[in-house]
Amino acid sequence: MDRLGIEFLSVFGLPPVDFVCLAADLGCKYISTGLTSYPYDPPSHPPFSLRDDPPLRREMTAAMRDRGVSISLGEGMTVRSGADIRDRSGDLAIMAELGIRRVNTVSVDPDPHRSIDQFGLLAETAASFGMETTLEPGPGLTIPDLPTAVDAIRQVGRPDFRLLIDVMHVIRSGSGPADIAALDPGIVGYVQLSDAPLVPVIPDYAQEAMFERMVPGTGELPLTEVLAALPGDVVIGLEVPLRSQARAGVGPHERLGRCVDAARELLAVGP
Repeated sequence: MDRLGIEFLSVFGLPPVDFVCLAADLGCKYISTGLTSYPYDPPSHPPFSLRDDPPLRREMTAAMRDRGVSISLGEGMTVRSGADIRDRSGDLAIMAELGIRRVNTVSVDPDPHRSIDQFGLLAETAASFGMETTLEPGPGLTIPDLPTAVDAIRQVGRPDFRLLIDVMHVIRSGSGPADIAALDPGIVGYVQLSDAPLVPVIPDYAQEAMFERMVPGTGELPLTEVLAALPGDVVIGLEVPLRSQARAGVGPHERLGRCVDAARELLAVGP
């Protein structure tokens, strides 16, 4: 199974049709996306909105059909204080229109009990559109680490509410390959792969995670061991934002091509 994809965060707002073509040109069958581009400063590309631009959705769908690419993950379903995730049902409908079968959530609501409730409501609403939901733990989030995420999934208690393992987040929050290997394989719904130093060199974790990760195999994360511990049938999205390279004029094909080649080498090593 060729299960590599390229994540939304890696392309700094590349227009959707161009993103589809980039993935296909690099031999990847999957991409992740949100419905709008992030407001990067300075902007790398003109802003877009799949939410507000039906012709763009049609163009993206046609490009995916023509190039053999699909959207493996819908991003942006963040649980926030004072907001009801059910109000995002319109966005879920658009994601379903785009053929998305999995959406991801994180929580920045400081109330963990309300977060659990919102996760359950999101999973229920997403399921009504034929989609499963994954939960991504990470430092600085309400669900900060792997054990807390596993407990949240247990509390939600739905087979279509599973775990997204962002390898950088999981390792940096204190878990290791043995902890991943100990998981029920059925709980893992998606993987995001990048590399990083074990000890941060960028003080702001969010800045590092959003803008300056490392090509797989060039940092210090135990990627070979982690990949060996993971189920062999989940999509692996390359979430490798390299803003300094982009600002230096290195194009997305060259930046992400290195990541794809490196990930394939790691996967070829096997357990």
